[in-house]
Amino acid sequence: MVKMTMIARVTDGLPLAEGLDDGRDLVDAEMYKQQVKALFKNLSKGHNEASRMSIETGPYVFHYIIEGRVCYLTMCDRSYPKKLAFQYLEDLKNEFERVNGAQIETAARPYAFIKFDTFIQKTKKLYQDTRTQRNIAKLNDELYEVHQIMTRNVQEVLGVGEKLDQVSQMSSRLTSESRVYADKARDLNRQALIRKWAPVAIVLGVVFLLFWVKAKLW
Repeated sequence: MVKMTMIARVTDGLPLAEGLDDGRDLVDAEMYKQQVKALFKNLSKGHNEASRMSIETGPYVFHYIIEGRVCYLTMCDRSYPKKLAFQYLEDLKNEFERVNGAQIETAARPYAFIKFDTFIQKTKKLYQDTRTQRNIAKLNDELYEVHQIMTRNVQEVLGVGEKLDQVSQMSSRLTSESRVYADKARDLNRQALIRKWAPVAIVLGVVFLLFWVKAKLW
């Protein structure tokens, strides 16, 4: 059964739409939504390049597809057929692109397309019962295969993102520190030159001054 549906822009993780009644009967619904937001954040940083993936989380599985820099994600029971989950997302993608495609890049606020919930709810009802003739036909559709879609664990996926963030932060810190050291080195070199040539400059200045005074007196 489809439990949750969310749509976000991949470039910055901005949520564009979601199923408004999602999670009402779901234990720990907020935790799963936080996992989805963390996943969108990782995707916006390019941590996961697969355009289709299944991610196991507790008794559920996140399935997502990325098309046109938009991520369409749903969370289903583990027993729910993977093929139906991805066909459900394909239906959402096709309609979302048709209705909102021209406005996706310019959307500036979260849930700018919240009215798309109407289509989400209508489509979700079609996919809830796996035993309907319609869904059985979809399961038997040999032209739509999902065997090659990778399945991973949520801790693994989000953990990779956290490690990459740490590496990025460490790299930025090292770059910043190296700049500080370079500036200090330049200052030390400048001070060393001053200490080396300052006495010479003073002597030359005194000599020049004596010649100038002598010339004035004569």
